[in-house]
Amino acid sequence: MVKETEFKPISGWVAFLVFWIVLLGGPVVIGGLSVTGLYYFIPIILLCMLVNLICAFGFMIIQPNQARVMLLFGSYKGSVKTSGFHWVNPFFSKKKVSLRIQNFETGSIKTPARKDAAGKTIPKSHSAGHPSKVNDRDGNPIEISAVVVWRVVDTAEALLEVDDYDDFVSVQSESALRNLASRHPYDSEDHEVSLRGNTEAISEQLRSDIQERLDKAGVEVLEARLSHLAYAPEIAAAMLQRQQAQAVVAARTKIVEGAVGMVEMALERLSEKGIVPLDDERRAAMVSNLLVVLCSGGHTQPVVNTGTLYQ
Repeated sequence: MVKETEFKPISGWVAFLVFWIVLLGGPVVIGGLSVTGLYYFIPIILLCMLVNLICAFGFMIIQPNQARVMLLFGSYKGSVKTSGFHWVNPFFSKKKVSLRIQNFETGSIKTPARKDAAGKTIPKSHSAGHPSKVNDRDGNPIEISAVVVWRVVDTAEALLEVDDYDDFVSVQSESALRNLASRHPYDSEDHEVSLRGNTEAISEQLRSDIQERLDKAGVEVLEARLSHLAYAPEIAAAMLQRQQAQAVVAARTKIVEGAVGMVEMALERLSEKGIVPLDDERRAAMVSNLLVVLCSGGHTQPVVNTGTLYQ
């Protein structure tokens, strides 16, 4: 495995000054030292121009958060990450690698940079992401997608260990997302880690899974978060009914718990203050009436008793 090493280039301004000195002063000095300098003056000028022309291919400008990988006849010589104007061996092959933070959404289609019919360069772009359809742990078809934020940290691995590190990141992220979705249920009722109920934990696990796959490509995953999560259209209606039923049951449970507490409190207060003495039968009737009133889904219609308590 190729590991990144730092390459220290020569300052481009120093090299530029030296080349002009050689181009202008070299023929004069050599011609003056030669007895027949006049006859060799023009060939020497041509030779100096040829050497300078070849050396000019060693100049390069590196922007901030950009790097160049140096290759000499197929051999890796190092990487230059220092921004500025530099000069290196003109026979070096200088491969550009971006160190900027990048992001994409899984399911998007990458369009590489190309030229149109007029020769104008069209930059690379990503289309809008399409959610991936996959089955969760319980076999329910769901749609899921994620946004991945990443950057290159080892230029040698990114350029030399994989064929296209940009495409490699995209494919491996999609694979990790599908694998993650198949290991967890969409929703859970027993405090188990689920895709919908534990977003932070799922996002961190997704980032870890993607990072494990991209270590060999010299890429660091800064963040990975779910951007879309839903049941597939064919079961969405049925799952919505199930969620509504669960919500109704949970709401009724809370209502009953509150009603029982209120009835208990009412009976205790009546007993403590001795307002109305109640036997077991009338106590049961009062409990029944209070529960009906408190647990009813609609407004109750009270019946006022104008007679005695037992009539």
